[in-house]
Amino acid sequence: MAKLSSNWKKLSTKLQKDTKKGSVQKPKPKLKPKKQPSKPAVRQIGYLAVASTAPTTTTTVTPLPKPSLATPLEYALWTQSEPIDIQAIPKSPKPLPQSTTSTSYDSRKSDPGRYIALDCEFVGLGPDGAESALARISIVNYFGVVLFDSYVRPQGKVTDFRTWVSGVESFHLRDAIEFRRAQEITGELLQGKVLVGHAIKNDLDMLYLGHPKSMIRDTSKFKKFRAVAGGKAPGLKKLAKEFLDVDIQVGQHSSVEDARATMLLFRLFRKEIESASKK
Repeated sequence: MAKLSSNWKKLSTKLQKDTKKGSVQKPKPKLKPKKQPSKPAVRQIGYLAVASTAPTTTTTVTPLPKPSLATPLEYALWTQSEPIDIQAIPKSPKPLPQSTTSTSYDSRKSDPGRYIALDCEFVGLGPDGAESALARISIVNYFGVVLFDSYVRPQGKVTDFRTWVSGVESFHLRDAIEFRRAQEITGELLQGKVLVGHAIKNDLDMLYLGHPKSMIRDTSKFKKFRAVAGGKAPGLKKLAKEFLDVDIQVGQHSSVEDARATMLLFRLFRKEIESASKK
């Protein structure tokens, strides 16, 4: 029995040691975090955020190249306040104004604001490309800041890209947004805004959109502008040269440039145009 007791004591002591060792909890292995589904990259277009790689319900917006130089119209819109000094508008592109990137620049100039200008470019469908279809749309605010600018997939087979005037080529439309998406974005931007345009009814008709007459300022109907064309609807190119001393639509058109020219013409005679619209 003494031998058993001695062995038991040894065994008991060993068990106690093992128990103490076992009481120390080993750290639990760290679980690897589950991979979250990657979110689509979001690009800011004016004040609209549009997914660049998105589910099937969201449309990709084709990015357009940003110029490193400011055109005369850009320079005039960004750097000048009313009244606009026509003599101060440069005749050739210049480095982008420092005010566009400076932290001290008035950020409110980048907001949609009360006034927006719209212009579109079209391609031809059907026999001989006689039927027009929307291919690009550009919207700028009162200071010429681009709020929306994108190529749009035409609703039909393009038979004439009209590149010599529209500036649109086939590769521009490969990743272009759907017409319905362009219509939705434009409709959102128009809400509660005064729409400035040149013969703007044509653009609205092609977009199948309406806008209250009291909220439209059409530069093609302003008497002072029509006087230049003998009482008829004047061309935007002619008005830009006559009143801004700036050449636009030299070769291929740019809907951004045309929208900016329209807005600048409106700004020159805003008080008179507003007064006429009230009457």
